[in-house]
Parts: sequence; C-alpha cells; structure tokens
Amino acid sequence: MRLFVFGVGYSSTAFIREVGDQFDWIGGTTRSPGKLEELRKIGVEPFLFDGTTKGDGIAAALQGVTHVLVSIAPDEAGDPVLRHHGEDMASARPAWIGYLSTVGVYGNHDGAWVNEDTPCKPVSKRSVQRVAAENAWLEFSAANGFPVQIFRLAGIYGPGRNAFENFKKGTARRLVKPGQVFNRIHVADIAGTLKAAMVQPSTRIFNVTDDEPAPPQDVVAHAAELLGVTPPPEVPFETADLTPMARSFYGENKRVSNQRLKDELGYVFRYPDYRVALKDLLTTV
Repeated sequence: MRLFVFGVGYSSTAFIREVGDQFDWIGGTTRSPGKLEELRKIGVEPFLFDGTTKGDGIAAALQGVTHVLVSIAPDEAGDPVLRHHGEDMASARPAWIGYLSTVGVYGNHDGAWVNEDTPCKPVSKRSVQRVAAENAWLEFSAANGFPVQIFRLAGIYGPGRNAFENFKKGTARRLVKPGQVFNRIHVADIAGTLKAAMVQPSTRIFNVTDDEPAPPQDVVAHAAELLGVTPPPEVPFETADLTPMARSFYGENKRVSNQRLKDELGYVFRYPDYRVALKDLLTTV
C-alpha cells in the first residue's frame, strides 16, 4: 500500500506514526523547504506544495497511491488540492481518501447538540470556506465513483499542545462566558479514527470529538489541580483581551455528538474526556 498526505502537520504526523508500518511508501507535502528533512526523518518522501500551483513530482507520485489524506485548509479560491491535483487523483483512483475538516462548519447552536445530519450554518469566513471544500470533495467523490470520508475535527490537543503548556509559558487563563462549551479531541484519537476508517472506505462524514463538551475554564482548573498549583483567576469574556480570531471562537457554542463514529466504525476512544487525557499528559510535563 502507498499513502500520500497533503499537508504533513500535527494531526497528520500522528496518523503517519500510527499506520506507517502498514505502508510500503509514504509521501507528503510541506509548504516550507526548511521542513523537508523533518519529513524524511519520519519516513516520508517530501514534496513542496504551497497551494498556488501544482507541486513538482506530485502528479507522478500519486500514480499507484492507494490512500490519500488531505490536511490542507481551503482558501478563497476553494480547495487547493482539488484545484491543482484533482485530475491526478481521479486518474490514480485511490481506495481511500480522507479529508480533515472542522466542527466549525456547524456554526452556533447556543449549546445544543448537533450531529452529522445537522445543517451547516458557518459563521466565520474560514468555516464558510470549509463547507464549500467539503461539498467540493463530495462532488468529486460522486463524479469519480470512489469514496471520500470527511472528518470534522474538534479542538485538537495532545503532547506539546495542551493546557499544561500554557502553564509552562505563563499564559494559562480561565476565560468565563456563561453557558459556553467547546469540544476537544486528543491527537491520538484522530490518528486512531483515521486508522479505523481507512479499512472501511465509504463516502461519509464523521464528527471526531471526545465524549464531553466542557467549559474551557474547567479544563484549565483541572490542569492546575493536577499540577498542584493555584488556578489563574477567572476573567469575564466581555472584558478579556483577545485577538479577533480567538474572540470569534466564542461566538460558536454547541455540543457535537460522536455517536456515528462509535456506531459505524466501532471506534473506542483512548481519551474519552479531557480528565483522562490530562492525567496521561501530565507524565510528559
């Protein structure tokens, strides 16, 4: 089997490490020439692709590829992978294509539960572009007759990217907006989900999120408890100093169900909630 990954980043690297021994060859892209050697170190043949034009050597590399993971955000012109290498993939006809999207496509639901059948009503520009990209991939699947699975990811955390890191940097804050909850997903469960999904190819959308949408201040407080330190004071959302992007995240409030993932793929979460995950991550602090 041969795997090609568009956009080797935090989540897709975890997937590569999860399934690397199942593939005879793995190729992947980066935007930065400085990261080519990093890809080689994890067993990935590197290709440069910045989304503005076809990447050198990618068309040839895709021929004979059996699995493709797309982990690149769309832009104003649409999905760059489809735009520049859609025909190459259609010719290669891989057995499985996975596309990493975001639960942001649902928009705001005032804390109500949503699932994959809930209509998307994206708020931010980036989420509007994600909905358009998802639809383009579904149309690509229908036009070419092979499966594309879309994975809507919640807020990603894991080693090197978690509440403990904020304490180490001195940036931990407990922002409080009454009624606000967020979904989360440990990067290991993203990798595990993709591994489970690729052996069951289908054109399907899956929410990839843990079992417990929770207020963000609760996660910070629990991390402080595990560290044995005093939690930072609560800061009202209305008066908090936030970037426009950070503030926009708080404009979307919903609880995202992962039931389809469990029912259809039989996936069992390694980290079903942030408490289990933080306890494990504490060993790496």
